[in-house]
Amino acid sequence: MRIAICDDEVRGRERIRTLLEKEFSQALRSEFDSGMKLLEAVEKGYRPDIVLLDIAMDGMNGMETAKRLKELADVILIFVTGVKEQVFEAFDVGAFHYLMKPVDEAKLKDVLVRAMQETDKRQSAPRYLLVKAAGNHRRVPVEDILYVENVGRKVILHTKQEAIEYYERMNHLEEVLGDGFYRCHRGYLVALSAVSGYNNTSITVNQGDTIYLSKQKYSEFVKIYSQFINA
Repeated sequence: MRIAICDDEVRGRERIRTLLEKEFSQALRSEFDSGMKLLEAVEKGYRPDIVLLDIAMDGMNGMETAKRLKELADVILIFVTGVKEQVFEAFDVGAFHYLMKPVDEAKLKDVLVRAMQETDKRQSAPRYLLVKAAGNHRRVPVEDILYVENVGRKVILHTKQEAIEYYERMNHLEEVLGDGFYRCHRGYLVALSAVSGYNNTSITVNQGDTIYLSKQKYSEFVKIYSQFINA
């Protein structure tokens, strides 16, 4: 479970960090002192499951951060605020819950337990990709996709059972598939769960196929893949 703490006040981050270390020591924690830094990390591939987000921050506030974050990733937002009137705004951007400062230990534990249960529910629900191939509309389970190959104006979904070719933009597919997939090369998008091995120029997937890994993306891939398997 990956939890991000975003608060421009050191004491605010320390308070939550201390409570998390006590009650949720197994969670992977990351801290950010601004909304912009959190968004930059997400744009580079960081995928938190839960974000504890302060509303009143200098520069980009929590509301602005939340709106942009929702466009980039499917996360559970828990707002942290010292002003009760801001609570109503929190739900306008789909917040899961809110916590009042100073954060109460029992309340944080209760909210996080329920947030983790919701995360597990979302992750266990089957996802499908609707494609039109050979004149027929098909529903392809995302969990069956090993990798995607770009061929001209088409893409080829390489699944556990077959290869499905149809018209689609790779950039759009990368956005739709989201978490769990990595654009390892301009012509390939790989499911992290399907990776069985890699070196600095290629990735091998479970069925034995080998696909290109861009040299420029090698370091980033290693970091993201390590986060994925240790989550």
